[in-house]
Amino acid sequence: MLEEYDFRNDNRNAQLDIDLKPSTQIRPYQEKSLSKMFGNGRARSGIIVLPCGAGKTLVGITAACTVKKSTIVLCTSSVSVEQWKQQFLQWCTIQPERVAVFTSENKEMFRTDSGLVVSTYSMVANTRNRSHDSQKVMDFLTGREWGFVILDEVHVVPAAMFRKVVTAIKAHAKLGLTATLVREDEKISDLNFLIGPKLYEANWMELSQKGHIANVQCAEVWCPMTSEFYQEYLRESARKRMLLYIMNPTKFQACQFLIQYHESRGDKIIVFSDNVYALREYALKLGKYFIYGSTPQSERMEILQKFQNEDAVSTIFLSKVGDTSIDLPEATCLIQISSHYGSRRQEAQRLGRILRAKRRNDEGFNAFFYSLVSKDTQEMYYSTKRQAFLVDQGYAFKIITHLHGMESLPNLAYSSPKERRELLQEVLLKNEESAGIEVGEDADNLIGGGISKKLKSSSSRASRSAGLLSGLAGGEDMAYVEYNKNKNKELKTQHHPFFAKNYYKGKKSGGKR
Repeated sequence: MLEEYDFRNDNRNAQLDIDLKPSTQIRPYQEKSLSKMFGNGRARSGIIVLPCGAGKTLVGITAACTVKKSTIVLCTSSVSVEQWKQQFLQWCTIQPERVAVFTSENKEMFRTDSGLVVSTYSMVANTRNRSHDSQKVMDFLTGREWGFVILDEVHVVPAAMFRKVVTAIKAHAKLGLTATLVREDEKISDLNFLIGPKLYEANWMELSQKGHIANVQCAEVWCPMTSEFYQEYLRESARKRMLLYIMNPTKFQACQFLIQYHESRGDKIIVFSDNVYALREYALKLGKYFIYGSTPQSERMEILQKFQNEDAVSTIFLSKVGDTSIDLPEATCLIQISSHYGSRRQEAQRLGRILRAKRRNDEGFNAFFYSLVSKDTQEMYYSTKRQAFLVDQGYAFKIITHLHGMESLPNLAYSSPKERRELLQEVLLKNEESAGIEVGEDADNLIGGGISKKLKSSSSRASRSAGLLSGLAGGEDMAYVEYNKNKNKELKTQHHPFFAKNYYKGKKSGGKR
C-alpha cells in the first residue's frame, strides 16, 4: 500500500512561500531520487538512501520546496537541528520568521499560517511531564495538519521510544533520509509501514568514482596487548576486559603516531571513542579538545567552529554524539579507538564523517579511516562484524600489523614499563560503570544478540561498604536477628502436604505435641 499526497489540489492547508534559490544546483542522482518520489505528480511517502556527504539535506529541502506546505523536520540531535535550519536558509528563499526551532533550549513557534519547524525525535516522542512552554509548542505541533514531514536518520524510527513520532504528527507525506538502512535488531522492515518503501538507493562506489564523495582508504590496525594488560584481560570480567583492550598502551601509541603523522600532512582528524572514560584519558593526555554527551551545546558549537576554521585545532575527540548528522567537510582522517560492539550502522556512519571532505576533487586525494583493534581480544570479532555493511558497499579493509617509525616517535606515551603499570593500576581501580559505553539516542537498539541487556543488568561481583574493626570479629549486629519467614515457605514445598501440615502445627505450638 502506497501513501500519496495530491499536494497541488490541497486547498485546506495554506501554501508555504518556499523555493530553491537560483544559485542552488542539484546533482543528477539527487534529481533521480526525487523523481521516484514525485513520479506521478503526487508526493509519495518513502525512504531515500544516500551515502553520508552526498547531500541528503538538499534532497529534503528540494522536496519541501516542491510540496510547498507546512513542513516539520525531525533530527537526532540539537547540533543537526541548527544545521538543518542553517541549510534551509542557505539553499532556499524561506523567510527566517517562518522557521521555528523546537529543542530543550529553544521553544519557538511560527506566527504565520504556514511555516517550517525543526526539532528532535526525543523532544516530540517524550511522554514525561513537560514544562509549560514545551507543552505549548507540542500542542501546536499535534493540533494542526502538516503537509510534509522529513525524518532525518530514519533508521532510528523503529526504536520503541521514537516510533511514537509517526503517530503524534498528523502529516500527509513522509520522507525518510538515511545513509545506512540497517539495524542490528531486525526492526528495519517496520519502516515499510511506519514511513513507506525504499524509493531510491545510491551506490557508494559509483558516487566516489564521479567525485561526489571522497575516495576512502580503510585500514584495520592491529595493536598487540602488552603482557601486563593481557594477563589481567584473561582473568577479568567481561566489562573490565572491554576497558583493558580500549586502554591498551600499544593502541594509545598507535593513535598518537597516526595523529602526529596526519597532522604533519595538514589533515584534519576526528578520533572516535564510545567509552567516555577512554575518550577523556586519551584527549587529556594528548592535549586535544573533546566532545561527549555532557558537553554543553554552546561549548560543542565553539569546538566545532575552531576545528573548521583554525589551523591550530587539527584534531578533536568525539564520543558517539558525533556519529550522525554532524557536518564537518574539513575532516579528512578518522581514527576509531572504541566502538559500539558489532554495529554495522555505526561503522558506516563514522566513515561518512570524512566522505564530504573539501579536498575530495584534488588529484590523487584520499581520505583515511583507521580502526584500532587490540589483537587476540573480543574486539577483533566485533571489528569483523562491523565491517560487513561497508564491505557490501565495495570497500576493502587493509590490515596493518605494524606502524613503521612508531617506536622512534619523540614523547611516545607509555613507553616505559613503570608508566604502563601505573596505567594498568588506574584502569583496574576504575569501577565497572567506567567500562560502559555512552548511552546515545538509539543505543539500546543497535546491538544484536542482547549483549547490551546482559551488560546493563550485570552488577559488580564485589561490593564495598564502610564498617568497624569489631565487625571482623563478629561483634556487630548480635543483639537482634531478623527471622526470615520466606524460609518456612521454602520448607513447606519440600514436605509431603500431610507431614508439612503436622510439622507446622508443632512449630506454632512451640514444638510441643
